[in-house]
Amino acid sequence: MSLKMKELPELERPYEKLELYGEKNLSNAELLAIIIKTGTRKENSVQIAQNILNMNNENIDELNFLRNMTIEELTKIKGIGKVKAIQLKAVCELAIRMSRPNNYKKVKVRQPYDLAKILMNELRFEKKEIAKVVILNEKNQILKIQDIAIGGTNFAEIGMKDVLSEPIKMKAPKIILVHNHPTGDCTPSESDITITNRLYDAAQILGIKLLDHIIIGDMNFTSIFSEMISDKT
Repeated sequence: MSLKMKELPELERPYEKLELYGEKNLSNAELLAIIIKTGTRKENSVQIAQNILNMNNENIDELNFLRNMTIEELTKIKGIGKVKAIQLKAVCELAIRMSRPNNYKKVKVRQPYDLAKILMNELRFEKKEIAKVVILNEKNQILKIQDIAIGGTNFAEIGMKDVLSEPIKMKAPKIILVHNHPTGDCTPSESDITITNRLYDAAQILGIKLLDHIIIGDMNFTSIFSEMISDKT
């Protein structure tokens, strides 16, 4: 039987340790233990937290696998009931939202990297393809970023109407299409190229300029327009 939290030396208890030394000095398990709060008869909250971390079989960053765990999966861990599982999911979502820039409006897109930097953390760990349309003004400043499609693990069904309806409504002159590849490989598929060409032609008819189609991978990205230009040179 393990020591209960109150039986540990004071400086080894996560609450006291954070108060005395600050949150940066706690391990991932200790930070999770603060959210979990209580343990079981056999394991304290730090040990339960470490059990959760040991479930990372995806070879991704130590904590990011948590965002893909369901409430049902979490409650299968001894010591994690429904309430604790919901609390953990809430914390994961807060972390995602905190990493998502809220001040992107009026940011000027000068090159593909400017946009990839904004959306990388939000999209790189997604298990499904998510497509977004980035709506720009004449100065290439971002007016709005809108989700337009959510697909399976290897495709997103992108309709021209879905992409263009909001830019038309806003009378926006320029757009950029962005989607992720859950595999982490941002190499454009034949379908990606086809969608890009179709969207370019459809947008042009409506007086809207498609500036690019950017594919987000795992800490990498591809600009389809840059690829097309390099292929022609």
